[in-house]
Amino acid sequence: MRGFRLLKGKTMCTVCGCGEGETKIEGGQGHEHRHADGTAHSHAHGHGAAHAHPHVGFSYVPRQHHPHGGHVHARGDGHLHYGTGPAGAHAPGMSQGRMVRIEQDILSKNNAYADANRRQFGECGIFAVNLVSSPGSGKTTLLVKSIEMLKGRHPLAVIEGDQQTSNDAERIRAAGAQAIQVNTGKGCHLDAHMVGHAFERLDLAQGGLLLIENVGNLVCPAEFDLGEAHKVVILSVTEGEDKPLKYPNMFAASDLMLLTKVDLLPHLSFDTAKCIEYARRVNPKIEVMQVSSVSGAGMEDWLAWLGHGVAAARKG
Repeated sequence: MRGFRLLKGKTMCTVCGCGEGETKIEGGQGHEHRHADGTAHSHAHGHGAAHAHPHVGFSYVPRQHHPHGGHVHARGDGHLHYGTGPAGAHAPGMSQGRMVRIEQDILSKNNAYADANRRQFGECGIFAVNLVSSPGSGKTTLLVKSIEMLKGRHPLAVIEGDQQTSNDAERIRAAGAQAIQVNTGKGCHLDAHMVGHAFERLDLAQGGLLLIENVGNLVCPAEFDLGEAHKVVILSVTEGEDKPLKYPNMFAASDLMLLTKVDLLPHLSFDTAKCIEYARRVNPKIEVMQVSSVSGAGMEDWLAWLGHGVAAARKG
């Protein structure tokens, strides 16, 4: 494994609390990154500036002063709601307007990197997929099974995102595919800048398949375009069937939902029909597949979906 270049960062996200921590990319080279406030630092191609994550579909409600500072957003149901207001989030000591300005600045810069990635993928005829889920949904196991079944069909590479360790990249390599690990430290998601630099370290042939395994998180990755053709949200049947309603932005941003671990359904009370109903309530156009990396159920449908994407990318 090639060495890491590592520098600690101190910037924290104004909404979710993520920061650079110890961001590292295999074989990384340092560079200067300039923040929205004009300050700059050098780091290993990790995500730099503080960022806020956009949420849509919220409106103002009457506020009550909170004795510990800030405001409680109270509704008639008696619960506390901090996702109201134009920023869709709450940060102690920061106005909604300031949060929105930071969000717009950072996301516009990310989108520029994403557009550059997308152009490069298009020029190379590469089909890129962004796999998103909560921790423990079975993303890496699904990838390993997919790689084993795809051998000889398409050139293939994987970008692995985790806060720490190279465990998943090592599992991918053991399955027979090249992989680059991106450790985000305190960061809670991959961004387009990270993906672009990771892609530079891969040797993926023209017309290949790029699978990006994002950090396990159903919130922040929904807002960050990586230049991928599709987001694929993975939900295991060992989780609650109401996840699409709890984390609507992720399911709204995804084109395909993979229900994993369906071999366990006889042992669970998971309501598959209700889960699919909830997902389509959030995103009426979302496609759904039920798969098992253990039994192989549904895997050929999933691989066929990838194959169609690869063929389309090759045609340009």
